[in-house]
Amino acid sequence: MVFDFLRRGSAGEAPEAKASAAGPVVAWQTGGRVAWSPRDAVSLTRTGFSGNPVGFRSVKLIAEAAAALPLVLQDQAQRFDVHPILSLMRCPNAAQGRAELMEALFGQLLLSGNAYVEAVQAEEGLPVELHVLRSDRMSVVPGADGWPKAYDYAVGGKKHRFAAENICHIKSFHPQDDHYGFSPMQAAAMAIDVHNSASRWSKSLLDNAARPSGALVWKGDGHGVMAEDQFRRLSDEIEQNYRGARNAGRPMVLEGGLDWKPMGFSPSDMEFQKTKEAAAREIALAFGVPPMLLGIQGDATYSNYQEANRAFYRLTVLPLVTRVAAAVSEWLAGFSGEDLVLKPDLDQVPALSAERDAQWARVNGADFLTDAEKRALLGLPERADV
Repeated sequence: MVFDFLRRGSAGEAPEAKASAAGPVVAWQTGGRVAWSPRDAVSLTRTGFSGNPVGFRSVKLIAEAAAALPLVLQDQAQRFDVHPILSLMRCPNAAQGRAELMEALFGQLLLSGNAYVEAVQAEEGLPVELHVLRSDRMSVVPGADGWPKAYDYAVGGKKHRFAAENICHIKSFHPQDDHYGFSPMQAAAMAIDVHNSASRWSKSLLDNAARPSGALVWKGDGHGVMAEDQFRRLSDEIEQNYRGARNAGRPMVLEGGLDWKPMGFSPSDMEFQKTKEAAAREIALAFGVPPMLLGIQGDATYSNYQEANRAFYRLTVLPLVTRVAAAVSEWLAGFSGEDLVLKPDLDQVPALSAERDAQWARVNGADFLTDAEKRALLGLPERADV
C-alpha cells in the first residue's frame, strides 16, 4: 500500500505559494502582556512609596499624624505626669525624639505590615534606649512550639540575633501568615502599578508624541510585498523624522503605494486621566486616607474638608495609635513589672474637639451618674484624692 498523501514533494518541485493577507502590512506598534511589579517589601517600598506620590503622601500623612498625637500613661488608679516610661518615650535615643521614633515605627508598619522596636538594656529594669529597626532586614526565628524565640537582623552579609524579649514586634493582621503582617501597600499593589504605568505612559507621550499608532500598508507594484531596501529605508525615515517630542504634530508624507491605517486608541478614547484618578483613589482607600485630603479630583465622599479630616482621625489614625501604644506599653511593662497602659490623649486632638465637647456635655448632664462613673465613661482614672 502506498500512502501518497504522506510523501513530500520531490526536490525539483516548487513549494506551493500561499497568499497572506498580512503580507503587505508593516506593523509599527504592538501590545504586550500585563507585567506586575514584585510583591516583596523592598520592591513595594520602591514602587509604591519612593516612586508613587499617592502612596508616599498616604504613608507620610498617617505616620506624621499618628506620631504627633500626645500619649498619656496611666494605671487603674491614676494618670502619670512623671514616670520613667514617659521619660524614655520622650527621649528614646540620642539621635531621635519621640516624634521621630514613632513616625519611623508607623512608617515601617504601613510599608511592610511589620514594625520592630529594639530595647537596649544596661542593667535590670527599663531599657535605656529604644530603636526602630528596618523591617526588610528582620526575620523571625521560630522555636519548637512555633512562637518566635529570636529575631535575626541581616545587613551587609552579616546577621545579628536578638533575643525575643528585647524586640517588640508589632504586625498588622495577616490571615495566611503566622509570623508576619500584611501591609496596606500589598493590598494597593495593583492600583500602584496602574498609577505608575499611567504616569509612564504620559511621560512617553510627551517624549514621543508623534510616534505613529497604526500601520503603513504597501499597495505598490501589485506584488503586495515591499522590498527589503524599501522597508529598511521607510523604517529609518520614521525613526529619524517622526519620533520624539521635537516632531510632535508633524504631518507624515506618504509616497505612492503607501496607505496609513490607524490602529489603537487615542488618549481621549483610553481615558488615561480617569484611569489614573481611579487608581489614586484605590491607593488612598487601601491606606484609609480620604481622597479629599490628598487633593484627588472628582472625589465627593465627604461634604467638606473638616468632615474628611475628622473621619481620617477617627477611622484610621486613632485605631492605629491605640493598638501600637498598647503593644509598646505592654512590652515595656514587662521590664518594669508594672501594670501600665499608654494610649492617645483624645482631649488634645484638634480634629476631634467637636465630638469630645459633645461627649463631655452629655456625660456632665447625666445627673443619674456618679463622678466615678462619669470619669470611667470619659476614659479617666479614678480621682486619687477621693
